Amino acid sequence: MGVKESKKALKLIKNMNEHGLSIIIISHNLEHVFNVVDRIMILRRGNNVGVVKASEASSRDIVSLITGAGEVNNN
Repeated sequence: MGVKESKKALKLIKNMNEHGLSIIIISHNLEHVFNVVDRIMILRRGNNVGVVKASEASSRDIVSLITGAGEVNNN
């Protein structure tokens, strides 16, 4: 998608979320992900390696989990 199309899609996702709809987004664009989600499920080699609240994680945290360099703190 181009920049304009991405902005439209993100706006639509935010609007749907504001109306109480749940949405699953599959993306490598962490900037987009952090702008529209509440929680992030991280997959590594097809396996779920963790779920984190977007407000409690950084892009660096997510990349660390994707690459296997980090782990989810379950406290």
